[in-house]
Amino acid sequence: MTFQELQPQVTAITISTTLSRDEKLLAVCQLLQDNIDYYNWVGFYFANQETQTLHLGPYVGAETDHTVIPFGKGICGQVAVSNDNFVVPDVAAQDNYIACSFTVKSEIVVPLFVNGENIGQIDIDSHVIDPFTDADERFLEFVNKEITKLY
Repeated sequence: MTFQELQPQVTAITISTTLSRDEKLLAVCQLLQDNIDYYNWVGFYFANQETQTLHLGPYVGAETDHTVIPFGKGICGQVAVSNDNFVVPDVAAQDNYIACSFTVKSEIVVPLFVNGENIGQIDIDSHVIDPFTDADERFLEFVNKEITKLY
């Protein structure tokens, strides 16, 4: 399924009146993992500005021990500080990478802004080296724009 075909499905999930916020987040994760072959782990991390940490929210994929990540640590932690998208074509080439699994080869993280504040991010791991393109970034920015309507 193309990103363009997935967009209305993402919107339908976010405007659902029968699902809680966490159920919507989980449904979006599941939709992306089910329909994009190289999205092998899809999840959200949310920022706690007081403690300068990210906390794992709804996700689909392999279990992870990384439920709390300090700002600045790993790819997600760097995005919490930089406020910029971060695409990692090959995690083995990254110095500040937190290994979740030996099967993860690449990662993309896109920050989630509400009223100009970085409240978290969507994080995607792939078992493929260098699968992410500008189209992935634009699509995940769209997903996050839809998610902001939940806040």
